[in-house]
Amino acid sequence: MRKELSKILIAGGAGFIGSAFVRLLAKDCIRRGLSLTVVDKLTYAGDLARLNDAKGKFRFYKADICDKPKIESIFSKEKIDIVVNFAAESHVDRSIKNASLFMDTNIKGVLSLLDASRRHKIKKFIQISSDEVYGGLKKGKLTEDSPLRPSSPYAASKAAADLLIKSYIRTYAFPAIIIRPSNNYGPWQYPEKLIPLAMLKIINKQKVPVYADGKNIREWLYVEDCVRGIYRIMQKGRAGEIYNLGSGEEKKNIEVVKALLKIFKACDKLIQFVKDRPGHDIRYRLDSRKTFEETGWKPKIKFTQGIRLTADWYMRHNHAH
Repeated sequence: MRKELSKILIAGGAGFIGSAFVRLLAKDCIRRGLSLTVVDKLTYAGDLARLNDAKGKFRFYKADICDKPKIESIFSKEKIDIVVNFAAESHVDRSIKNASLFMDTNIKGVLSLLDASRRHKIKKFIQISSDEVYGGLKKGKLTEDSPLRPSSPYAASKAAADLLIKSYIRTYAFPAIIIRPSNNYGPWQYPEKLIPLAMLKIINKQKVPVYADGKNIREWLYVEDCVRGIYRIMQKGRAGEIYNLGSGEEKKNIEVVKALLKIFKACDKLIQFVKDRPGHDIRYRLDSRKTFEETGWKPKIKFTQGIRLTADWYMRHNHAH
């Protein structure tokens, strides 16, 4: 007897991290007993080319997660039983200029998915949150129980979604899991985030903008490690829980940019310090022990290797941007 397929809806599956997750699951979705449905609004940050390697392994719907009737019809048609939500407006600088889009997608969109998921009695809802919901800290690490102190409208919208989901877990015994990854990087990232933006500037011999003195610290996680972690939590994580997903590798922004300049054999003169972003958190660092202990996941790609893999990919694909 064939085992029943798990029908997974991946919202935001044409985005940077979402598409890496689809590619991972598509590799042997039949052996894993998975049936994949991808939903994406295809905003500036969504790109179906990211899913070329997974062609024929998923059904695609162009839809906004805020569009309740459309989402409802997709759930009905595909008989979804697991939702993994990557769909989000995610660029902090854009949220500082105009927060309303972030409130729509990151809060109302999540509400729309939650309500459809409840009506269709899904087995599992995985929300991809962010380490930014905790706000910055000067030393030590952030655990899943650390208070939420978002600094930007983006981080506030993600924290609001987390609280909304926690209320559904409590009120409706809703089977949700919240995952908070650290800064992702890797192939296919839209060039507004630090690493792909810096690479494009270096390739084109332009100045690389670095906020303030470049001393802000981030924990960098290679995107393929991140999606392996998400998949492992989807399989082994406990409903109602929160899981941090970090690499343990902290780097100052200036160190990241200098590492890229070295790879591309460019000189430090390209660095241009610019006025700091308002409310810029100084440092994030996650304590991911709970995830290691409960799921057995560990990151495989060290930053020195990951940044090289990313640079190689951008050199090959530069014409595509």
